[in-house]
Amino acid sequence: MKSALRYTISLALAGGLIWFVFKDINFAEMLDRFAKSDWRWIALSCALLLCAHITRAWRWGMLMEPLGHKPGLFNSSISVLTGYFANYIVPRMGEVTRCGTLYRLERIPVNLSFGTVVAERIFDVLILLLMIGLNFILEFNRLSKFFTDFFQSKVPGGQGDSAATLLGILTAFMLFGVIGAYIIYKNAALREKLFQNAFAQKMITFGKGMLDGFLSIRKLKSPGLFILSTVAIWVFYYFVSYVLFFCIPETSDLGPLAGLTLLVVGAIGMTAPTQGGIGAYHLLVGNVMILYGLSQNDGITLATFIHGAQMIFMLIIGALAFLYVLVQNKKSVSENTQVSIEN
Repeated sequence: MKSALRYTISLALAGGLIWFVFKDINFAEMLDRFAKSDWRWIALSCALLLCAHITRAWRWGMLMEPLGHKPGLFNSSISVLTGYFANYIVPRMGEVTRCGTLYRLERIPVNLSFGTVVAERIFDVLILLLMIGLNFILEFNRLSKFFTDFFQSKVPGGQGDSAATLLGILTAFMLFGVIGAYIIYKNAALREKLFQNAFAQKMITFGKGMLDGFLSIRKLKSPGLFILSTVAIWVFYYFVSYVLFFCIPETSDLGPLAGLTLLVVGAIGMTAPTQGGIGAYHLLVGNVMILYGLSQNDGITLATFIHGAQMIFMLIIGALAFLYVLVQNKKSVSENTQVSIEN
């Protein structure tokens, strides 16, 4: 029931954002531009996106090696692809799906692999923060005005009121958390009863596995290769979007800084709790591209083109990866059954 409700809310949010973004857009003009686009650039963009995901799988394997597991690059890549495929179906399910797929293919415990996923996400966030800082330094005048105007116009009551409300909610959650932790710490009987609970024990075991996975960063055999792969992933992401500028005449003269802005703002949009960032990506990218001389229609056309090309490619290749896992799992079940019969 909770999963269905979460999915419904996410779908409704995506639908509402899509309606808001496209309510004043000329679809005939947008489709005409898509039809006239240079599809060779789309093929290059898809190839770069696949390289980014394979590099991510390679980096993921580095994090699991200190834990005594060395998954094959192919199986790791299949797991990464199924994870992205799941994110387009149910938001935030990609990480769990990725780890579950790797368990099916390599028998690596989910709690360990999930801990390494948390670790790599932390590195990705750090890289994104660095790029946001670099982007603001290079494009401060444009971006400061964009974010100020955008959030003040979209948030009821103004930016200050919304910030105060958010701060109050976060403070309340932290306060309740501290009080609850203090009560459990002081009450030995309650603590013992809590730790004897089957669900609590599973969570503790899972948490230890995650911690082991996260701490694997300290035991990397090749820290230089890990850093290189992290940088390579984001370089691929940059060019995945940037090369698509050349597909449409209206965006072909946008420069490298516009590409950096698109990467940063697009990455923020993709974190929204909707299927593959649908709606939020279009809203942010479509509006920020106005700063580079595009009309709103052209900005949303570019956002739709980039997001649509990536989504279609990932749904196709992700579905193929998912089918591969099903076939391999069926073979494994069949082989185990045959062995049981022979015994």
